[in-house]
Amino acid sequence: MSPAVTRRSKALSSQLGLTERIFSSAADRAMAAAVEDGLTLVEDGLLRELEFADTIADATSRYLFAAGGKRVRPMLTLLTAQLGEGANPDVLVAAQAIEITHLASLYHDDVMDEAEQRRGVPSAQAVWGNSVAILTGDLLFARASKLVASLGERAILLQAETFERLVLGQLHETAGPQEGEDPIAHYINVLAGKTGSLIAAAAQMGVVFSNAPQPYEEAVVLFGERIGIAFQLVDDVIDLSPSADETGKIAGTDLRAGVPTLPLLYLRRRAVDDPADAELLERLERGIAGGDPLDLEKAIEDLRRNDVTATTIAEAHRWAASAVAALAPLPDGGVKKALIRFADVMVERSA
Repeated sequence: MSPAVTRRSKALSSQLGLTERIFSSAADRAMAAAVEDGLTLVEDGLLRELEFADTIADATSRYLFAAGGKRVRPMLTLLTAQLGEGANPDVLVAAQAIEITHLASLYHDDVMDEAEQRRGVPSAQAVWGNSVAILTGDLLFARASKLVASLGERAILLQAETFERLVLGQLHETAGPQEGEDPIAHYINVLAGKTGSLIAAAAQMGVVFSNAPQPYEEAVVLFGERIGIAFQLVDDVIDLSPSADETGKIAGTDLRAGVPTLPLLYLRRRAVDDPADAELLERLERGIAGGDPLDLEKAIEDLRRNDVTATTIAEAHRWAASAVAALAPLPDGGVKKALIRFADVMVERSA
């Protein structure tokens, strides 16, 4: 089996587990088959688009792609396209552009967060250094832009607006909350930009380029942004997982990198009035600042067991419920049911 086929099989096996949970009934089989067939075509397209006829660029740009990924965003594009003509050629191009944009953002995020791992492998900058990782991300953004340009002005504007929100989300995360701003509200706004905007764009492109009825557009955009926030809040909990085999990271990767997550923000709020939470917060901050690694591991485990983690999970479910409520304008039927299950799967996952 060729390396390309091996990579595709690995990605599709991951997707299959996801689609099996979303399309759970016999009545959904035709739609499930359409989405799976579309994902195969998207995967083939991604392999073509991540080829630059340049040995270095080919190696670096395909590195994280080959490491796996669930292809959540192109799957959502293909799913909302079922509200219209389905996976026509424009929808397939849009799905590829969305996934390449997401892939590009991972290279940049890992540089900014000084992450050591991504998708169970050493991060790109750990292998090649920051400069190569940043340039690879730039190269992927350029390739996504070329794909979008082929879809016309509407697609170019949508991509530019999404990219702007991605960057603003990262900028606001880096700068932190301003004086007088609630840190938790600030954090949710960051997630809406960094994660929600691209998932919303994925859902929107499926409607737009399948020529589905225009009134469906706002509903899927709201759904995508809200489920994106829920998705990231679940990631905040997964970050505390003790199983590196499942997550591809060591427990507390984001915390160790100084990235705020909702469990930590809740803990900071509660530490003002609760001595036990104040003591745990002090242990975490001391460990993050360079204290004993074993003490930090125990503090991260204690944070995982703390009520603030359960509160984070509850908040993720609240955002998922809000996402589902946004689907009210869509017609009852297979697509709406699948999107509701999509929301459920996003908040019930463990990796």
